Amino acid sequence: MAGVSMLRFAIYPNFQKKHALSCAVDVCQRLHALGGEVFVDLAYRKEFSGLRYLQYGEFTELMERVDIVIAIGGDGTMLRCAKEMIGSSAVLLGINTGHLGFMAGLETDELDQLSKLFDGEYFLSERMMIEGELCGSGPVGHFTALNDIAVSGLYGKVFNFSVFADDILIGRHRADGVVCSTPTGSTAYALSAGGPLMEPELSCIEVTLICPHSLFNRPMLLSSDRRLTIRHEAPEERRICLSADGEEPIPFPADATLQIRRSRHTVKLISPGKTSFYDAVSRKLMLSIKGF
Repeated sequence: MAGVSMLRFAIYPNFQKKHALSCAVDVCQRLHALGGEVFVDLAYRKEFSGLRYLQYGEFTELMERVDIVIAIGGDGTMLRCAKEMIGSSAVLLGINTGHLGFMAGLETDELDQLSKLFDGEYFLSERMMIEGELCGSGPVGHFTALNDIAVSGLYGKVFNFSVFADDILIGRHRADGVVCSTPTGSTAYALSAGGPLMEPELSCIEVTLICPHSLFNRPMLLSSDRRLTIRHEAPEERRICLSADGEEPIPFPADATLQIRRSRHTVKLISPGKTSFYDAVSRKLMLSIKGF
């Protein structure tokens, strides 16, 4: 898309975030002034009623028509947006109106850099995703995650579980849970659980235990070609749940197994001004979170 003067944008706002509406309106006005076509989901027609140049449609249908999707909110907004973009060739730009916003390419005071999208002055990062499948005697669940899939006991209850790579047992553990993350997710839950930082363009799966009941457990990095299997040994009355990218947890029954593997889908994140992963680490992980 380098050097392209006419671009099509879809706006994906999270109006539960402070200043997200005013930011979204400002973004639309700037993109329109720069010569871009701007599309918004029909659900937000009321919020954008004053901008007559906007075009509306169902978000999933807009994915077939646009070049760039702009998610306005926090990292959670970007994660939800990325899942709705699966199968699209569009790239994703995040504008942070939350606290950390590690995945975002711009802050709200950097909107003048939107012009760089039209000049091809940006950094593009392709990120792998993972898929989870919960198999058992009950209904089968399927999940896709850009960050991670986490298994944990409710109320911080410790439990026993095993982790397999393909059919090879790689560990039996007693812990509060386990996080299986992508390199993108290495800066999220996995980081808080003591995992390492990874360059987000890498291709691997990180396994990080949550508060292990051991002095010697360490995170593991496995080939993205592996199929991971998690089995827990908690009694039926011990409630174990799983969550993909921090979404609403679902029950993980005692007779079920969770299989995790690399997804065939990827997401391309865009950052104006050719900023890098290391810039974000320096600005956002080595300083206090803004607003605190």
